This record gives sequence, structure tokens and C-alpha cells, in this order.
Amino acid sequence: MHPVTADVTERIIERSKDSRADYLDRMEAARSAGTGRAKLSCANWAHAFAAESDAAKRTMRDPTAPNLAIVSAYNDMLSAHQPLERFPAIIKAAAREAGGTAQYAGGVPAMCDGVTQGRPGMELSLFSRDTIAMAAAVALTHDAFDAALMLGVCDKIVPGLVIGSLAFGHLPVIFVPGGPMTSGVSNHEKARVRALYAQGKATREELLDSEMASYHGPGTCTFYGTANSNQMMMEMMGLHLPGAAFVHPNTPLRDALTAAVARRAIEIRDGTNAYAPMAQVVDARSLVNALAGLLATGGSTNHTLHLIAMARAAGLRLTWEDFDDLSRITPLIARVYPNGAEDVNAFQAAGGMAFVVRQLIDAGLAHEDVLTVAGQGLRRYQTEPFLDDGKLVWREGPAASLNADILRPVDDPFQAEGGIRLITGPLGRAVMKTSAVKPEHLVIEAPARVFHDQEELQAAFHRGELERDFVAVVRFQGPRANGMPELHNLTPPLGVLLDKGFKVALVTDGRMSGASGKVPAAIHVTPEAADGGPIGRVRDGDILRLDATKGTLEIKVEPNVLMGRPAPQAPAAGQGYGRELFGLMRRAAGPADAGACALFAADRVEAA
Repeated sequence: MHPVTADVTERIIERSKDSRADYLDRMEAARSAGTGRAKLSCANWAHAFAAESDAAKRTMRDPTAPNLAIVSAYNDMLSAHQPLERFPAIIKAAAREAGGTAQYAGGVPAMCDGVTQGRPGMELSLFSRDTIAMAAAVALTHDAFDAALMLGVCDKIVPGLVIGSLAFGHLPVIFVPGGPMTSGVSNHEKARVRALYAQGKATREELLDSEMASYHGPGTCTFYGTANSNQMMMEMMGLHLPGAAFVHPNTPLRDALTAAVARRAIEIRDGTNAYAPMAQVVDARSLVNALAGLLATGGSTNHTLHLIAMARAAGLRLTWEDFDDLSRITPLIARVYPNGAEDVNAFQAAGGMAFVVRQLIDAGLAHEDVLTVAGQGLRRYQTEPFLDDGKLVWREGPAASLNADILRPVDDPFQAEGGIRLITGPLGRAVMKTSAVKPEHLVIEAPARVFHDQEELQAAFHRGELERDFVAVVRFQGPRANGMPELHNLTPPLGVLLDKGFKVALVTDGRMSGASGKVPAAIHVTPEAADGGPIGRVRDGDILRLDATKGTLEIKVEPNVLMGRPAPQAPAAGQGYGRELFGLMRRAAGPADAGACALFAADRVEAA
């Protein structure tokens, strides 16, 4: 084990000692109470399967027959989730064949950030994670299940499902992905047309043609953003079946994997020798494994929020310092757009997760000695699924990269360090995705130009006011201000200015899309402007220096002068789009470095 990996793991265990013990005690108490049906009265249990077929009723009368919960984020708005429509029928059939039953226990909401990007609806995006967690818990609260299957893929959906299902961590829980869409127009070509449109050099019809050629069918978007980072992490945490992440939807192999999760969930239920409750699968070691995978592959910065909230749900305390320390010793071994030219399908073809898992274990950067839904040991995840005469089998994955432009071994990486850096300074703390930033853009010093939303910046860009060196400060975009929307629409104009040779950077208390990359950006600045953070007192013309090599963000204004300035007036809150329904969450949300989560507000009040 690498000494820093071992140290960070022990640090998490030590700081989480009391909260983790409390969590495990609660999970053991839930297990000791018996399976759901054993606790239910005859009337309760009859209600649970009143609408089932006669055959299912005969099975469910048997107190030893396992019953699986299906919780799904299916809808037609997300191409990644549309394939999930077929999964419950596949799972139910497989459960029947294995002597059990499966019930659709509940659905959770799922919003597409691609649809809401740059729209007011994006302000609800981050808090939808907490809503999904609560909806998953509502489904499992029926307490009539021996295991649970979580059907979800995209940005907030998987973290929300993890948080919600961890409240029922005495159950085995397997996550069921849908897989990526086939490759369309290249991501480079898509970005090129977007840049032309931002400059008024492409028509809306040309832009729409390009976007439709990129997002063209069922499955996950093929860039390496938050959705595909989710899939990587579920493998690294042992919550998928091995190799399940990047198999295309609506294929025989995908259907075989979906059926296999039902059989495996039955095999690992309580009372078997293979019992694998989620509370034991998700521990400090599996979280460190998820972090190692994120850093080694240049994954999404959104997980500097989500992983912390997910850990908290398991009684574990993760910090940005943990990210930073591991990033400094974890080499970047993958280049997938926006960190490279190719997409996740090319990543899969080059060796995919089997190669990544093997490299990280062999280098001592990931814990092998973990419990997974597939059994003991993470090495199970260096295998890949295949169909052999129609039968699902696993074989060893590639030991060597099949494309050195996409995947490289730990001893010959693309970068010596991982893809995320902690940034500190007089304005507070922030994170920066460095994996897609060119070396010449890692240090930017320029005057500040202050904006209160991304529309102001875009308007200034179209007026031609930004043809110069500057650091864009976009504030009042944090969780308490407006829900911390992604500001992905800033990428095209700032990218155009960067390509023109200007020194440009972004500093914001908001988020960037997992698809963002090339613009140097200190994001998730905390404390946020709405909480009185120093970012709210930056003025146009203040000289800012963002240095990703040192992990610093400096302002050439004396601290007493900066904080002596009057606090700016927060922009008026918008109306509609459900904003008023999420006011309570905005008020309860913790800071970005605590996961920006509203679900643990009571803990913060008690601690205070």
C-alpha cells in the first residue's frame, strides 16, 4: 500500500470513529430485527403483494423466499435512463427463476443537466440529489425486502441513490447501470461548432445538427463527465457487477448483466454465507478506492461534493484535504474527453475499468482487501463480462493498454499527479480540475471582472468587452444563494478567449459541469458570497493570481481592506421553476466542502 494512501485511509477511519460506530450500530439493529416480512403483520404483508400475480403470491407466502426491491430513476428525459424502462421486467423474470420475487418499490426523480444547462431549472439540480435520496428511502421504508437494486446512471442520481440506500445499509444493494450510447460526432467537433456559435460564426441550425449528431440515441452521454465518473466509482466501490459500467444498452450482454444482478442480490442476502450488506461494502477503504479512480481518470469535480455527502451517509468524514493529498500521489493514467480527444467507448475498448483497477491495485493506490457485491477483493473488478454461447462469464481484462493515447500504466502516466487540486487563499477554499488544463494555463494573474450570474458574463462577451486578460469572478452561485447551478455555459466564451491567447480564468462559488475542463477554474469557493464569504467583496480591477501548481488563489488587496469593504447586495431571487419549493434546502445546505448537502442540517445544529 502506498504510504499516503494508507495514511489518508487511517485518517478517515480515525476522524470518523464515533460517527461510523453509531452508523454501524444502527445498521446492526435493523438487521437484528429480522427480514422485512418477518416483522410485518399478515395484513401488512398482504398489502405488499396484493397486486401481484397468483404465481408471485404463492412464492411470497413462503417466508424463506427472497424479495428484491427495485428503485428506478427511469424517465424519457435522460437518454442514459431511457433504457431502464425495460429493466424491471428482466429483473423480475430473473428473480423468479432464482426462486424469489422482485417488486418495483418506487421511482425517484431524475433531471437532465443537459436539458436544464443555462436555464433556471439548473438551480434545482444539486438539491435534486437530496430529494432522490429521500425518495429512495421512501421506497425502501416498506421494509419488505431482502436486498435492493438501484437503477440509475447520471449526475446527482447515483449519489442520491447511494445516500438513500445507505440508510438501509443492512441490506445488500447493487447498482444497475444502463451503459453509454454509441459514439456519434466527435467531442472535438462538437466543441468546435459550439465555439463558432458563441462567436456568431455558426447558425442555430448548424449548432442543432452538431448537437443531435453527438447526442443521438439511448445511453449515457459519451464524454467523461459526472455520469460516467459515477459509473467508474461504482466499480471502484464494488457496488456494480464487475465490468458493468460501459456496456451499451439494449444489447444481449447488457440484458444478461441486468438479469445477473437479480441472481447475485439473492445470493448475497442475509442468511447466506456470502452476505454483503451495503454498510460493509461502503467503508473508508472503498471510499479511498473511489477517490483513487476519480483522480487517476480525471473525473468530475462534482464528486468533491457528492463523495463527501455519500461518505457522511455511511458515518464517514471525508475532506477536500483527502482529495488533495491523494491527488498528489495518484498519477493521471486516462485521457478521455474533456481531458483527451476520445470518448468512454474508446476508453472501454482500450482496456477500460479492468485496466484501471489492475493498475491502481498493483501500484498500492487502491485497497484490494474490500468486500464487494461480487465477493471479497477488488481484483474481481479487473475482469470483464462476456457472453459465451449465451452464458454470462467473466474473463481477465487487458493487462496492458490497447491504446496509449487513452490509457497508460502508472509508471508511464499522462501526468504525475491526479486531476483535482485543492486551492486555498484569502478568498477561502476551492477546488480545481487540472487534468484538462494546459500547463501554460495553470498559473493566471490578471485583473478581476465581477459578475453575479453567467448571463452577465455572456452579455459582456457578446459586447466585445472581454477581449483582454482577466479573471472572471462569478459569485452568488453557491448552494445557499441559488442552489449552486452548473455554469457550463461559461465554457464556450471563456474557451474562445483562451484560444485567442488571452490569460483567462474563472473563480466562482458555483459549480462547473463535469464536461468542463480546459478553462482554469477555481470553483466551489467556500465560504460562498451569500454566507458573507470574501469572494463577495472582490471588485473589478483587483489583481487575482490563480496558481494551480501551488494550490493557491491570491488577491493583491490587504485582508483588512478586503473585509472592510461593504458586503454587496445579493441579486434578487428568481421566481418559478420550483425555486420556492427548495427554499428550505437552500437555507439548510451546508458549505461546498461539506458536500453542500441539506440532509444533515440537524447534525450541524447539534454540533453547534
